Amino acid sequence: MKLALNLSFAVKRWMNPEELASMIRDDFRIDDVQFSWDFIDPWWPEEYRAPIAERFRRAFEDKGIRITSTFGGNASYAFPHLLSPIKEQREASLLFLKRAADLTRELGCDIMGTPPGALDYRDARDPERWEERYQDMVKSLFALAAYGKQAGLKEIHLEAVPVFAEIPNDPETSIRLMRDLEGSAIPYRLLIDWGHALYRPLLKEKADIKLWFEKCAPYIGSIHLQQTDGEWDRHWDFTKDGIVTPQLIREATHGAGLDHIPQYLEVVTIYEDDDDAVYDRMKKTMEYLHRVFD
Repeated sequence: MKLALNLSFAVKRWMNPEELASMIRDDFRIDDVQFSWDFIDPWWPEEYRAPIAERFRRAFEDKGIRITSTFGGNASYAFPHLLSPIKEQREASLLFLKRAADLTRELGCDIMGTPPGALDYRDARDPERWEERYQDMVKSLFALAAYGKQAGLKEIHLEAVPVFAEIPNDPETSIRLMRDLEGSAIPYRLLIDWGHALYRPLLKEKADIKLWFEKCAPYIGSIHLQQTDGEWDRHWDFTKDGIVTPQLIREATHGAGLDHIPQYLEVVTIYEDDDDAVYDRMKKTMEYLHRVFD
């Protein structure tokens, strides 16, 4: 199994590239990371964005850390993106995602990931409008893949989410989306999040990570790992008690043949939390997970 780290835990806390790289490599003993767009907004003008990306790239490279993918963070997640009811917003979101592809390459990386977007209340509950928005999203994703290939990307990973108004949010729709995107200029893959797949209020009997892994295995390109209770999308570290156990991690991963797929620990804390307390929990969590994965 492959343990890696999403940088969401460090947002608004550890923003110096060199110090963050030292923490990740020396304290957490991690080689592969997923860079969050919360550190560098893809919308920023290239003349400012590219030098910042270069500093992060060099700092991580100097510590022997590979940025193996980039991913939309909290800021990006707030927007409806490719499922917006407003045409101009969908078009702007496609441009935003193209800039994210540029940022990914500036970081020396060739895989980017994101949730596709969120539907309006009415669109989410009207089957005809749902289908219209879905088809428009697919068209935009083909255009994004064409741009991504020109930019030098190899894959784009789409995250399955735990929200009724987002697409995809269950195994069946996730598989449908992957099949509908076959033939794109570069491959689309699924990003499956443990907490999303175990979210009982939405998924009911489908809140089963083994079900998700086994059904979606041919399409999975990356995994988000978190501790959760199945009642909310917690994104806890592993100092908290929850339903994600070492045995379940091993059984679900081995059983679906996903040992080669990176599992990025994705811890999202409240901003008010004490920095030193967050660091201490992350240090203990990484020590715990190394015993599970190594």
